[in-house]
Amino acid sequence: MGNASKPRKIRLSTTPTPEALAELRLGDVVYLDGLIYTAREGVYKRALEDHANIPMELPSESAANFHCSPAAAINEDGTFRLGAVTATASFRFSKWIGDWMARSGAKLIIGKGGMSAKDYKDHFVPNGAIYLTTVGYGTGALLGRGVKRVKTVHWNKELGLAQAMWVLEADNMGPFIVESDLAGNSLFERENAKISANLAKVYEGTVPAVLKRFGETDDRSDEMIG
Repeated sequence: MGNASKPRKIRLSTTPTPEALAELRLGDVVYLDGLIYTAREGVYKRALEDHANIPMELPSESAANFHCSPAAAINEDGTFRLGAVTATASFRFSKWIGDWMARSGAKLIIGKGGMSAKDYKDHFVPNGAIYLTTVGYGTGALLGRGVKRVKTVHWNKELGLAQAMWVLEADNMGPFIVESDLAGNSLFERENAKISANLAKVYEGTVPAVLKRFGETDDRSDEMIG
């Protein structure tokens, strides 16, 4: 395998320009610099359903929303302790993500496992946003090393530490993988399509009934999990 097969490594600002986002390709490895905020269902409900004022200047301060509950605590003197930063599965936030991007100007959604192709087409593309996924399990400590400091935490009294809006100062934080691009294409969907095509070759000539016990479908692509 030559160099052409190696993924590109890219340093990206958390307030990226449209040109920088347009340069990203599926499978690129991204490291982030700048402020990242955590926001998940607690923040979304408070901002979008309860119409609370967002306590940051978005997107000028940050256009990077991390689906994460940091292993963090607030000391008695108001300083912070931060351990691992482990991403949360993003599909759980699908119902809010379009409205959140429109309200916050977020251009980078970071989390675990990606979102659906429909979410990318319906919400990410109109808002000029992309999805960055973490790389497997056990990377929380690695990502934590890319956090220079906790700048502040918002809404911790209202939402609790796990759901609060943590503002993290990132320096070469990663690795993250580009899972969606500005056209709404999905790395997982593309790779699953390749795997499904290979499965079809393997199963050529078999009797369809052998698959029934795996999910009552003859379409093996239905059994792929992103």
